[in-house]
Amino acid sequence: MKILVADRISPLGVEYLQKQDGFEVVEAYGSSPEKVLELVGDVSAIIVRSDTKVTKEVIAGAPLLKAVGRAGVGVDNIDIEAATEKGVIVMNTPGGNTIATAELTFTHMMCGTRAIVRGATGMREGKWERKELKGSELRAKTLAVLGFGRIGAEVAKRAQAFEMKVIAYDPYLTEDRAKEMEVEKVELEDAFSRADYLTVHMPLTDETRNMVDEDAFSKMKDGVRVFNCARGGIIKETALAEALKSGKVAAAGLDVYEQEPLPEDHEFRSIENLNLTPHLGASTAEAQESVGVEIAEAVAEVLQGGRIRNAINMPSIDPKDIEVLKPYLDLCHRMGGFARQAAKGTVSSIHINYWGGIVDFDAVPLTRAVLKGWLSGIAGDEGINDVNAPHKIKALGIKVETIKSSSSADYSELIEVKTVSSDGDEQSVRGTLLGKGNDPRIVEVDGRAIEVRPVDVLLVVRNVDKPGIVGKLGTILGDCEVNIANMSLSRAEDREWALTICELDHEPPESALQALVEDSDIREARISRQG
Repeated sequence: MKILVADRISPLGVEYLQKQDGFEVVEAYGSSPEKVLELVGDVSAIIVRSDTKVTKEVIAGAPLLKAVGRAGVGVDNIDIEAATEKGVIVMNTPGGNTIATAELTFTHMMCGTRAIVRGATGMREGKWERKELKGSELRAKTLAVLGFGRIGAEVAKRAQAFEMKVIAYDPYLTEDRAKEMEVEKVELEDAFSRADYLTVHMPLTDETRNMVDEDAFSKMKDGVRVFNCARGGIIKETALAEALKSGKVAAAGLDVYEQEPLPEDHEFRSIENLNLTPHLGASTAEAQESVGVEIAEAVAEVLQGGRIRNAINMPSIDPKDIEVLKPYLDLCHRMGGFARQAAKGTVSSIHINYWGGIVDFDAVPLTRAVLKGWLSGIAGDEGINDVNAPHKIKALGIKVETIKSSSSADYSELIEVKTVSSDGDEQSVRGTLLGKGNDPRIVEVDGRAIEVRPVDVLLVVRNVDKPGIVGKLGTILGDCEVNIANMSLSRAEDREWALTICELDHEPPESALQALVEDSDIREARISRQG
């Protein structure tokens, strides 16, 4: 398998890849977009930093591509949607440059508090501005951290060492985590109004773009200090410039910008109370070595069929969990296929329910297996995998709901896949694993108890509950030399129709199905293909 290293990473990372069996490593640093398109035709993975753009065209031009690795955190230069649609895993290295970025952030905070930059420049120019360059202290000031992930937490630790009070805004921050870190969790409006210092540490998304704008600055204290070493665009640049000029913001420090490199004529370059650095967040020897080795190991592991770590567009799954879940994954895949073929009309939603011991595991891989099975057999389903299955289901306008139930069930583990059509019609199938061999079974269809293995070919028949039906099935299939490996029946009881499901060795001809459906005692006869 060929791996394209499009941007320069640590030599240790490249060396690691070169030592792996079955890999060919192509180093193509500084390649033009046209050259990248030329090189990706037969690559299985691409590794980049921030320079090379992995566009929709690049992904489309790489039919063998399985993974894109970003040696760093931000993935703005990778078309995530195109990669997801194609089933390509996108990974980054969120931990490798954590300390480097946190330390740079705190450096900016120090330089925005004491006039280090102007003082150093003035000394070189022969000045002695001791009286003019009065600073402030960090102690007892309130620092608002927007985004409390790895980097935000490390910044908070350093601020607390300087006896600052730390408040944090992050929709995903739990109260327990905030208490553990000795920070106060607040709403965004409170963060703006209470901050003496404000720093952002979140990805650039539609929700975070221009999060700190004119309205936000109007809510802040006069003399607030603002810093961004995360992503350009989170702080609106025109709004920050005006706030700096007016004195609303006493000082600011930026390492990232809406346009990089920062244009030569940009107004930021002439604002004295603003310190600028050229995107140095991960620019330490330790960070570069760390992210280079980390992304090389992650890409190699994916190509070798191992663990998936730090994926942007799918969950990262521990190999030990996958080993335990493997028989459930096959069952879910087959149940998904059965459910789609049983559905009536246009399906508007899929409801997946879990009972018993299975609820202790992450349901995401199981749910994705159901969706992959549901998509199997649909025209144009080539290349469906764990990455793009949810994307393709969503593109079909189908809502997916997953529930882990704490109520008891008839089996130690039970999985249900229910489809609801736009006209309100509901169809359901339940399955489990039996015995020490983890043998998969379908144990209920539309509320009817039945037991059948979800083999590759199933014949599903709804028939009048009367003598002779089994004989008819055996005769028609026998005439076509189709062997019935097993048969399971669900009596009509208080219902009009009985349910019969046959496990077949191979698929019967269309003429056999036609003969079955033409029989007045048979309401429905269809083949359900699994696997």
